[in-house]
Amino acid sequence: MGKYKLEIACFNLESASIAQQNGADRVELCANMKEGGTTPDYEITQMAREKLAIDLNVMIRPRGGDFVYSDDEFERMKTEIRVFKKLKIDGFVFGILDKEGAVNETQNKELVTLANPIPCTFHRAFDVVNNVYQSLESIIGCGFKTILTSGQEINVVEGATVLSELVKRANNRITIMPGGGLRSTNVKSLKEKTGASFYHSSAIVDSSAIANAKEIEALKKELD
Repeated sequence: MGKYKLEIACFNLESASIAQQNGADRVELCANMKEGGTTPDYEITQMAREKLAIDLNVMIRPRGGDFVYSDDEFERMKTEIRVFKKLKIDGFVFGILDKEGAVNETQNKELVTLANPIPCTFHRAFDVVNNVYQSLESIIGCGFKTILTSGQEINVVEGATVLSELVKRANNRITIMPGGGLRSTNVKSLKEKTGASFYHSSAIVDSSAIANAKEIEALKKELD
């Protein structure tokens, strides 16, 4: 195994298979690409678990839009974690904010505890928090193992300076995983600039929702 790892965000089973075949280290399974990813269908997740030998992380997000959830939505997230745990997945991906734009520590901690011993990633809700470095500490305090972020910018290239600072401040207490507009054309410079060890891409290069085999290969090559 190389020092650098690659996660592919997959919105269907076909992409998950392509990710595995072309050297991805992990699949993040979601539904609703246009909404930035929501909780995937249980049956599809079950099929993905059967197909994949590589790690499988599952998004827990009841809807698109903001990251402040109603009591009903929060209950639904808890139910989904309980159900998906039975599939022996390798990680959960979620993130809850409060109305002030800070990390909702109470709710996130509750979900991390519920997911235990399965590790959790705080997703790109991080890119809209008010205080980026204070939020980093909150998320570590909640027990997350990874933060998926574009450095609060529209993509990882624009966010490279913040990503670099996050990696420094995280100081191996949590994995900072750059994602958002990550491509084989920019991953090498990002790797040099940030020193991050895990990278996230959908590897989708056209109007389909299917991961591109050549792009995954190219990403892996740049990370080796």
